[in-house]
Amino acid sequence: MLRCLAAFTVLCAALMSPASAEDGFRGSECLAMAQAPPRVMPASLRRLAAADQVLITYRGHSTYTIESPGGVMIATDYSGTYDTGRAPDVVTMNRAHATHYTLSPDRNIAHVLHGWGEDGQPARVRLQFGDVLIRNVTTDIRRTIFGDGAGGMIKDGNSIFIFEVAGLCIGHLGHLHTTLDDSHFAAIGRIDILMVPIDGSYTMSLDGISEITKRLRASVVLPMHRFMTPLDEFMQRIGKSFAIDQRGERSLRISRDTLPSAPTVIILRGV
Repeated sequence: MLRCLAAFTVLCAALMSPASAEDGFRGSECLAMAQAPPRVMPASLRRLAAADQVLITYRGHSTYTIESPGGVMIATDYSGTYDTGRAPDVVTMNRAHATHYTLSPDRNIAHVLHGWGEDGQPARVRLQFGDVLIRNVTTDIRRTIFGDGAGGMIKDGNSIFIFEVAGLCIGHLGHLHTTLDDSHFAAIGRIDILMVPIDGSYTMSLDGISEITKRLRASVVLPMHRFMTPLDEFMQRIGKSFAIDQRGERSLRISRDTLPSAPTVIILRGV
């Protein structure tokens, strides 16, 4: 009975979270996995566990591209600054600095997803495109980042985007400025691969982002926003809980069955 009550509480928190849609993101395997008992995996994910790979490439700053087995390309915090080879099919943006968004995206991009809303309303994203499900969880952002005057916060001005593809749950924290509460974690659900800003000042302190990273318990952590913090400083903070894998390549091919057995920070080569 207690186990059922706990599961129901988590479900309610997800439905009432800052970024939940009215339908509660039906069809999200990552939320289903987060609400399931330990070691229980939905049947659809078991079929994918030894199947298709996802290609993740570090393009620069906070932009990664995610390429699905079905050929869908997504670019995170897209500004048009970094070469992606071809126009992505879907881009996500966060209006923190001009390096995280553009108001003049390539016209060949099918879907441009803003992490901020209009008229004081939070962004509500739930997009099924090809073999990818994309959804968001909003967080507050410092007002000075928007150039809207000094001090204070703008509610729901940033989005954490979650990409569900080939049985993987991939999260991008965006330009995160605040700690996350239980409703945020419930709305995010399970994360296998997490893209984390490690600048230590423009977003969050290294201590703050390290705590969030540990709680999300992703199998793979991909650092981003790497322009200020020496990588070894982040590695020292997170290394007690995570293995470190520093690579000379910009790309990573990965599937559910090739996730590392121990949580690992993978540092891909920069631009």
